[in-house]
Amino acid sequence: MTARLPCQGAITVRFPIPINPGPSEESVWDYPRPPRLEHVGKPIQIVFGGTLIVEAAECFRVLETSHPPVYYIPPNFIETGVLQPASGSSMCEWKGRADYFDVVANGKVALRAAWRYAAPTDSFAPIAGFIAFYAGPMDRCSVGSEMVTPQPGSFYGGWITPGIVGPFKGEPGSLGW
Repeated sequence: MTARLPCQGAITVRFPIPINPGPSEESVWDYPRPPRLEHVGKPIQIVFGGTLIVEAAECFRVLETSHPPVYYIPPNFIETGVLQPASGSSMCEWKGRADYFDVVANGKVALRAAWRYAAPTDSFAPIAGFIAFYAGPMDRCSVGSEMVTPQPGSFYGGWITPGIVGPFKGEPGSLGW
């Protein structure tokens, strides 16, 4: 759908048409805003530099309208030494200030490829110190037995599994959503 919004100079905004989820699928358009935190009892694995750097029995995921889930992993499930503090931070209106990490394994480095909220807002207190990873720079990420596809774009860190349908924030043309 195309709409013209009143402003100085005409702007064309394309609104997304959500994909209807099938049986056992989730639509990111059914996720809430503000986002919701949810416990995940499925195993999470991340391989980087040919090394299994994360093998977690459980974690949390954040669900937000138009975004695939972001998975936050307890630090005790992350191999020691693979996270190196990186410069800079960002601010989320819902979760608070994020710190970034470079991910290092077997001589391979992914700059600012992981982040955490050391002191999140009260609603997200359970993920304090937990680490989220961008799937794109990793060799492989999985949730349960499902392989992960990175959320489109370079800013967002959602993980798309086969049971998640969009369209997703980060795709071309989604800036105005």
